[in-house]
Amino acid sequence: MRTLAFVAILTLTACSAEKAPEPAPTGAVAAAPVPADAPVILAFGDSLYAGYRLNPGEGYPPRLEAALNAAGTPARLVNAGVSGDTTAAALQRLTFTLDNQKVKPTLALVGLGGNDMLRGLPPAETRANLDAILTEFDRRAIPVVLTGMLAAPNLGENYVTEFNVIWPELAKKHKAGLVPFFLAPVLGNKGLMLDDNVHPNAQGVDAIVAATQAQVAGALKAAEQ
Repeated sequence: MRTLAFVAILTLTACSAEKAPEPAPTGAVAAAPVPADAPVILAFGDSLYAGYRLNPGEGYPPRLEAALNAAGTPARLVNAGVSGDTTAAALQRLTFTLDNQKVKPTLALVGLGGNDMLRGLPPAETRANLDAILTEFDRRAIPVVLTGMLAAPNLGENYVTEFNVIWPELAKKHKAGLVPFFLAPVLGNKGLMLDDNVHPNAQGVDAIVAATQAQVAGALKAAEQ
């Protein structure tokens, strides 16, 4: 049922016929050297950051790191993604995660909420947990870019309405950057998804990197000033 709920995002939300598989995005780049003094970006999220079922180096944080450095934006990505994490579970591990960073992150990416939706957890709980997570980053003076999530339409109009506004409203409240829907670049394209129709494959990750790289680079530059 969880997979079916999420698949609804990849079908009903698209409002069009399913796209045919596409070749790998041409923007994929090889790993680039990372300067020793490169600023750290903490990727704090769930399986979409953790690199679920991907080979080492194929997940979003390492591919984003490669793309940023290749484009002349020095950055070191620390992957703090945990597959299956709800916002509640992430909140519980946040202090430990931040306290144990070797270098204070210059910027954080926060990508959570998908597992809350798949479990049908109340949007109010998701909002409260994300609010607390962002408050802790604020307290530590670590700027954040939120990578947002959307609810499956078959969860009902009320749920969708309450869930989907969480990210833009919290981004405004905490003055965080916002990627409205992290999975938008792979929406409805089986050629960019694993066979679970929930997670991007390596090509899909590269498509997401291509769509988000400029925004992350801009946020990092602003955080360094």
